[in-house]
Amino acid sequence: MNKKIRTDAVDHLFDAILSLKNKEECYILFEDLCTVNELISLSQRFEVATMLRNRKTYLEIAEKTGASTATISRVNRSLNYGNDGYEMVFARMENKQTE
Repeated sequence: MNKKIRTDAVDHLFDAILSLKNKEECYILFEDLCTVNELISLSQRFEVATMLRNRKTYLEIAEKTGASTATISRVNRSLNYGNDGYEMVFARMENKQTE
């Protein structure tokens, strides 16, 4: 875990996010919290991670998402050498779909 991001301010933000009850509340907060471009960038990275996990090529991912190869490479590095945050979320989303 990157100690640089572990601050009281980040804890406060995460507490706020964890208080959200549904997708509509997420839209309400994130529309106020982020610019449109920031939110699109975050969602693009998540889509890239999903496609990498599904063994799509960089070319397929770039064409579908508009992400640069640098972004795809960064996400791929996180998938392979990160904290397994993507995998944790993917597993929970898959479990939720089977319930």
